[in-house]
Amino acid sequence: MARDPSPATEERLRDADRSQSTILAAARDEFAEYGLGGARVDRIAERAGLNKRLIYYYFEDKEKLFQAVLEHAYRDIREQEMQLRLQDMDPATAVRRLIEFTWEYYLAHPEFMTLLNSANLHRARHLAESRRAKELNSPLIDTLAAVLERGRREGVFRGGVDPVQLYVSIAGLAYFYLSNSHTLSAIFGRDLLAPKARSERLSHMTDVILGYLLHD
Repeated sequence: MARDPSPATEERLRDADRSQSTILAAARDEFAEYGLGGARVDRIAERAGLNKRLIYYYFEDKEKLFQAVLEHAYRDIREQEMQLRLQDMDPATAVRRLIEFTWEYYLAHPEFMTLLNSANLHRARHLAESRRAKELNSPLIDTLAAVLERGRREGVFRGGVDPVQLYVSIAGLAYFYLSNSHTLSAIFGRDLLAPKARSERLSHMTDVILGYLLHD
């Protein structure tokens, strides 16, 4: 029969969890600012206020640390999406709420988009090698598939909608606008991040997605 861990062991485990969380937060900021190529473990250690050897002890190298940061970033957004409880809403409201959440999350977490930019520069090999990242995405797609099917059965949504394609469209409408807001603002001579412009964008995204989904 396994014995309960001693108080000293529990404290060491808590210290380890705190250290890893601190390292991940510092690494997230470093990778978001400099990308994988420009990030430096020395600076991550300085940001974290921890010995560099601890980083190598917990994460082996910069590549593994970057993978862990991506996994943590995906876990955060997926956990918050699950808290929406979309399955408890009527189908149209659920999709509208997912659009709103995605938009608001990207606005509140610009580092998430810059991390994805860096990951794509490296052909997403860190995510491709991560079983954890793939597992994190499955619940959201399953939930969205259930919402779409319920909408179809109720005669609210059109049939034959791929939940992956739909989520990519929702994310893409938000991601492209925000990640290119400076160039788009310069080209069109409009501040696309002004409060009024952000509100108009969210309304437009909602109209586009629901206009596609809603049954005539």
